[in-house]
Amino acid sequence: MQKIKPVYPAGLAVKRSSAGLGLFATRPFKKGERIIEYVGRTISNAEAYTSRSKYLFEVNKRKTIDGAARANIARYINHSCRPNCDPEIEHGRIFIDAIRSIKAGEELSYNYGKEYVDEHIKPFGCRCAKCSAQKQTKTPR
Repeated sequence: MQKIKPVYPAGLAVKRSSAGLGLFATRPFKKGERIIEYVGRTISNAEAYTSRSKYLFEVNKRKTIDGAARANIARYINHSCRPNCDPEIEHGRIFIDAIRSIKAGEELSYNYGKEYVDEHIKPFGCRCAKCSAQKQTKTPR
């Protein structure tokens, strides 16, 4: 089996982040600008139900994309409770668009949704910038 090398779109880089690895802007992005497409293998509902992948993205009731392959650079976009991006589904494809201006050096993020957050993030604590800042400002009793 031949390995597919990741293709980094212009203006993006994978780096260390508070949640492990993250996708960062290496140039500014304007509000509304399309940044990247979330790609991967299309899987059946039955496979999605039994899958252990944490990179599943439901497109509609009949289509789910498993973006676990490292060639899917968009998989490195982390969750945030105060995101700077939002996924847009168009014609069965998932695109990540800026919902505000993003500066060079800023980590890209979007809200993964209640179901994912409740199942995979809440049990360990959210590590997004908003939640991390709240934890640091709380004073112990």
